[in-house]
Amino acid sequence: MRLSFLLIISFTFSCVATRASMDLKLEQIIASKKDSIDREHVTFDSEGVKLAGTVFLPQNYFAAVVIVHGSDQVPRMTKFANILARNSIAVLTYDKRGVGESEGIYAGPEVGTNNIDTSNLILLANDANAALEFLKRQVADVPVGLIGASQAGWIMPIAASQNDRVDFMVLFSSPLISTLEQLRFQFYTDGNKEFWDTHTEADARYHIFNDSDRYKFVDNDPKVVLDQLSIPGLWLFGEKDIQIPVKLCIDYLNEFKVRGKSFEYVLFPSLGHNTSFTDTNVPLDIAIQWIKGKSRLLHTIDE
Repeated sequence: MRLSFLLIISFTFSCVATRASMDLKLEQIIASKKDSIDREHVTFDSEGVKLAGTVFLPQNYFAAVVIVHGSDQVPRMTKFANILARNSIAVLTYDKRGVGESEGIYAGPEVGTNNIDTSNLILLANDANAALEFLKRQVADVPVGLIGASQAGWIMPIAASQNDRVDFMVLFSSPLISTLEQLRFQFYTDGNKEFWDTHTEADARYHIFNDSDRYKFVDNDPKVVLDQLSIPGLWLFGEKDIQIPVKLCIDYLNEFKVRGKSFEYVLFPSLGHNTSFTDTNVPLDIAIQWIKGKSRLLHTIDE
């Protein structure tokens, strides 16, 4: 009887150990598949120069995106691309014109006449479109869109207005005001993180619409090209932003929505200008789920 009891215990322990081993192997298989992403260094031509970047291609993907830069001297954004790829989105991220391995001349400084001059924004939009056309040749028949932050909010609408192969846009902390208006607001807030603790919305709007301009260049108003678009767009804002006036931008988005545009937004009360990468990554998670939903809808429409 004692021997039988010991045999039962031994058999049971063996089964548990085997099951634990199988579970561990299953977890390892799942983890390896989740990181089964092909990464390829690529170059492509745009406006007379070669731009360099990396394509991230998951084994299974439901959509593809090109990451569009903000205003700084931005190299390819591999951390951002990795997160998107691990969520089954194919990605092309590239070094900005004149940065890293990309040819051309970077237009700077970050706040100045040549960085957000309309001619430079158009040039950067052409780069984004060249990247999108390159990516479309690398992926299967899935929706392909643009994703980016800050200055990309001026660049992506221009790109989409010139290219009917852009299926959607995701914009983090991106302006719906003109370039000159944004500079007026930025100069008025002067980097003060407590700005909204001591100023009202009415006060901010007065300065946006009435302050004199420190720079003279051709202004760019994104609402002009946004009015031409029929693709869906998602904006993610931080209410404490001191680079762009978020509530004014939301007012403009609501006007577009009333006119039937498929534009949506999410407001995060505790965040500032950096909504693309946060401690919780909630904005990015929302963006990924939104892309997934829109991709399903676009597949349905195509069928």
